[in-house]
Amino acid sequence: MAGMEQLEVVVAHTERATLRVGDVFLKVDVDQQRIDVEVEAMALAPVPTPEVLWRKPPVLALAALPGTALGRLGEPSTAPPSAWGAAGAAVRALHDAPLPPWPGPSLDDLVARLDGECAWLLANDVLPGDLVKRNREVAEAALRPWTPVFAHGDLQLSHVFVDGDEVTGVLDWSEAARGDALYDLAVLTLGHEDRLDDVVSGYGADVDLDVIRGWWSWRSLVAVRWLSENGFDPSSPGCEIDVLRARM
Repeated sequence: MAGMEQLEVVVAHTERATLRVGDVFLKVDVDQQRIDVEVEAMALAPVPTPEVLWRKPPVLALAALPGTALGRLGEPSTAPPSAWGAAGAAVRALHDAPLPPWPGPSLDDLVARLDGECAWLLANDVLPGDLVKRNREVAEAALRPWTPVFAHGDLQLSHVFVDGDEVTGVLDWSEAARGDALYDLAVLTLGHEDRLDDVVSGYGADVDLDVIRGWWSWRSLVAVRWLSENGFDPSSPGCEIDVLRARM
């Protein structure tokens, strides 16, 4: 890395920061358990992941992935349908893999988190009451028992890199755990509902669309406070609040 002059801040907030220096990404995290999970999950995952170059807590150094991100929330994706289908196939390979040895959040945990965030949104007049109420009802479809799979847990489309119709890598595994397969598919297609058919086609299995919509509502409701408190704007066009409005 000697002699490199440009440093790019990829993301930064109170919990973690990711910096890019040339072809190296440096992740700094206050919670070393998240980094432990990330490193172990990447070693276990049957899909392309970044190469771990070195680790010196609290910093993890990863090699840059080839290709470009599938897209970004709030922006149109220029990736072809075949790339979205390839992403679905990669997710299916992950879900078919042996379970990781650590558990994920329980159903009770997810219900409690949703109820707490909805109460906060209403108490602070952040969102209209009818919008919160309607999406809390939609989210109920997702809050049911599921057969756990090896889930990425934060499968934003910006975490999936593609080159043409090939997935070249998947980033940010700190939330990986045993979880609901449909949650991964919902996060991947959040704000890009028109791409869901392509993803499901590549995934190669029937999905319950009501559950997908439920996870869209759940994810958006629980994200609003965190995003607002960490310098992000969930009201930007195409982002979380627009996802909630689409359910009305």
